[in-house]
Amino acid sequence: MVDLHHHLLPGLDDGSPDLPTSLEMARLAVADGITHIVCTPHASSRYAFNPEAVLTRAEELRVALEEANIKLQLGLGCDFHLSYDNIQDAVAHPSRYSINGGEYLLIELPDYTLSPNLKETFYELRRAGLTPILTHPERNPVLQREPQRMLPWLRDGLLTQVTAGSITGNMGKSAQRIAERMLANRWVHFIATDAHDPKRRPPQMRAAREIVSKRHGTLYADLLCRDNPMAVFKGRSLGEQEEGVELFDSKPFKERWYHRLFRA
Repeated sequence: MVDLHHHLLPGLDDGSPDLPTSLEMARLAVADGITHIVCTPHASSRYAFNPEAVLTRAEELRVALEEANIKLQLGLGCDFHLSYDNIQDAVAHPSRYSINGGEYLLIELPDYTLSPNLKETFYELRRAGLTPILTHPERNPVLQREPQRMLPWLRDGLLTQVTAGSITGNMGKSAQRIAERMLANRWVHFIATDAHDPKRRPPQMRAAREIVSKRHGTLYADLLCRDNPMAVFKGRSLGEQEEGVELFDSKPFKERWYHRLFRA
């Protein structure tokens, strides 16, 4: 499995605080079946993104992984917050923030407010050659109340990443319910851990993959956990995707009978 969203690098944000913790997280990830991790420290007003520091910490971690005989391939990106300064810098220097210097960019929305200009922001980033991947929309309180707000973004080609812990219920019932809706409607393109530590938010994907495989089919589970994220890791275009349900339906977002059954 390939984990595109992981706060593994030590001492850069609210993820791993030190190298021993990073090694512990790496061991857990490998034991869970993860073979590739994109290290994604925050790029926000709270945690300034420093590409040079990221490269230094990544190289230190690669050496430590080799010495510890932990078989794990690392990639680099960031957890990009949509501040004005960030957006302008990303438009001017796309590869500074993207995954492995390619076209894909992980984007995190604010928790409690959504800008009315988000559609235009995504368009601006695409014009700069970036393909936005929206991280954990199922955990956003606004989108939990109004999931239909994602429809115009998805119609325009926005990709989405759901957190493994949301699928298993570790992120709360609201996140789990929206994650299931999105999966059933084929609105999800990636599953990732968003791991921050070994215990509270650990690097585990296998349980989520098994749930998706059981409810929505093995092919879809493999697409979200292996095929799509590997394409991003290697800087390739995604292969053929299952068509999203309701994306071009004029009717408002509705709760289907199997969603109600799942919630019950």
